[in-house]
Amino acid sequence: MNMAEELGKKVGLVSACAALGVARSTLYRRRTPAKLASPRPKPARALGAEERQAVLAVLHSERFVDRAPAEVAATLIDEGTYLCAARTMYRILLDNEEVRERRNQLRHPTYTKPELLATAPNQVWTWDITKLMGPAKWTYFYLYVIIDIFSRDVVGWMVADRESSALAQRLIRESCERQCIEKDQLTIHSDRGTSMTSLGVAQLLGTLGVTKSFSRPHVSNDNPYSESHFKTLKYRPDFPSRFGSIVDAISHCRHFFDWYRNEHRHSGIAMLTPATVHQGRASLVLEQRARILQVAYEAHPERFVNGPPSPVALPTAAWINPPTPKALQ
Repeated sequence: MNMAEELGKKVGLVSACAALGVARSTLYRRRTPAKLASPRPKPARALGAEERQAVLAVLHSERFVDRAPAEVAATLIDEGTYLCAARTMYRILLDNEEVRERRNQLRHPTYTKPELLATAPNQVWTWDITKLMGPAKWTYFYLYVIIDIFSRDVVGWMVADRESSALAQRLIRESCERQCIEKDQLTIHSDRGTSMTSLGVAQLLGTLGVTKSFSRPHVSNDNPYSESHFKTLKYRPDFPSRFGSIVDAISHCRHFFDWYRNEHRHSGIAMLTPATVHQGRASLVLEQRARILQVAYEAHPERFVNGPPSPVALPTAAWINPPTPKALQ
């Protein structure tokens, strides 16, 4: 700005501002010092200090402490007393920093974002329940599924005619026994459904030495593995719109899980089957893929412009909500 002022004395202010890229309005504004706002005059009809204190004492009284100023003013008028208008009561409360909810309110607790890491099978499981439509309207069967997030393998499933904490406990207990889970080895993650947060399930997990983890309310991304698995199930071409009976539902799920575990090449685990990864056979399969690709390269190297091909590596970790790079610093 000083340069514009100095140059303006020689070539004119318009030319100086244009040459230096300075707005003339800014230059004019800085020439004039800012005026301090004059204090607002107190009206002659305003309440005095003692009157204001008397109003505040009434608002603080046990009788009116939980009432709105409009209700206080109306009650006093009905009783033959007028202190001031309701709006004036609000101004007095505002001056004393008391314009807020004065009653105790129920506040939602703060939920921590779950951050779970698995570097091998049977470290983190996630489970959920989905509905399967029954033979008639408003009839459902309930599919319980437990998934290992590292191998994507289904370590336990059940079809029932109801959602029940007792059934969930049975499935979790049998799955842990089948996988030979030891204490402090496993974390089980789920959403906040009634079965998941039930006291019975919590007590069972404590007895088994399994750590429980929950999604945040209304955040589906906190349980992505179960959600993705249910999508795979229900988007299959042979998935029926309705099941004629619970026997039909069990039969369909039995065939689906056999296909999913032993035939489905999962994109999240280097196109391996979940059973292959869960049973520790992934390295053997990947070595075989590498040998076959090497043979193909030696037969026709001109077809591989980027050099010898290699199979996609198996991810070394599976996360639920991985920490951001900023959080890792």
